[in-house]
Amino acid sequence: MSYNAEHDHASDPHKACVSLVPIFNHLEDTQLAEIMVTTQSVSYKKNELIYHAGDESDSLYIINKGRVRIYRLAESGKEQLVRFLNPGDFTGEMALFSESTHESYAEAVMDTTICMIKRADIQEFLLKYPSISLKVLAEFSNRLEASEKQATRFSTEKVETRIALFLVESLSEEKTGENELILPMSKKDLASYLGTTPETISRKFNELEDKGYIKQITHKIIRIQDVDGLLLV
Repeated sequence: MSYNAEHDHASDPHKACVSLVPIFNHLEDTQLAEIMVTTQSVSYKKNELIYHAGDESDSLYIINKGRVRIYRLAESGKEQLVRFLNPGDFTGEMALFSESTHESYAEAVMDTTICMIKRADIQEFLLKYPSISLKVLAEFSNRLEASEKQATRFSTEKVETRIALFLVESLSEEKTGENELILPMSKKDLASYLGTTPETISRKFNELEDKGYIKQITHKIIRIQDVDGLLLV
């Protein structure tokens, strides 16, 4: 981990970072400037851990550049992917409300720059600008809904159904052309996210292709041939 040597807090990189994140981007320039003063820029190399489960959670981490994967480890050591974070996304939100420890791991998927804001500073802003609190609660609600949906699918749906629904949902988010999408993660990470194995993912993709539901253009680009059919898998 390496800290930026120059900390001109009024510089464009800090403004770009703070103004990216949805919980701040509605604020006026003078309000953003206040937050920028408290922001520290930290750089991580690819595969470097930003924090471990059990570490003290005392900062909000905003992704400025790069990508971060959040995952948990079961007692067996099996990894469960929780989510990916892209520029403008944030993690460490539990630190906003109380002293706590991280329950997951955060790893830089590529060289990544993060803006950190300490708990005391962010709590001051939450009190001063209630609109930030509402934005944070909205994000909490979205994440809770996603987690509950994922948990329900694990317990009630077969693997091919989980894969089919993931592809249909990704079509609206990762669309590159008519009914084509770029997989937002590797098949190894997709397996972790959907609670299965990479071998099963590859086998099920081939089965879906054989049945005419999808076409694997490349290992990352998928064309959905039959959306309605996929929804019934």
